[in-house]
Amino acid sequence: MATDPRSILEAAHTVAVVGISANPAKAAYAIPAGLQSAGFRIIPVNPKAQEILGEKVYASLAEIPHQIDVVEVFRPAEEAPAIARQAVAAGAKVLWLQKGLVSDEARRIAEDAGLDYVEDLCMGVERARFGITKG
Repeated sequence: MATDPRSILEAAHTVAVVGISANPAKAAYAIPAGLQSAGFRIIPVNPKAQEILGEKVYASLAEIPHQIDVVEVFRPAEEAPAIARQAVAAGAKVLWLQKGLVSDEARRIAEDAGLDYVEDLCMGVERARFGITKG
């Protein structure tokens, strides 16, 4: 199972962002915005918004009608296991917990279902570090 951030970012195109914020001052907005600028397709998941970053917002992963490469999590760690189960059910390939988020249970759920798993790393920082952009 590849948990190598570089390999994951190179393979990924579509990122569903659970807990994305509509507030440009927050990391949960700025990081996805940076990924979008680098050519990743961002699918916002936030039950309280209609549109973020010019994209339709979904209330849950279950509502997304597209293939999801990565589920990026900007929610508290205690919510990660439930999000992991939703990511598995949605057919995602990767579960990525943002910097500061760690969950042994979410890791177990993801890995048992065959998903790649990253935790406690910023997807935006890793993307920039490896210079990964999409065409």
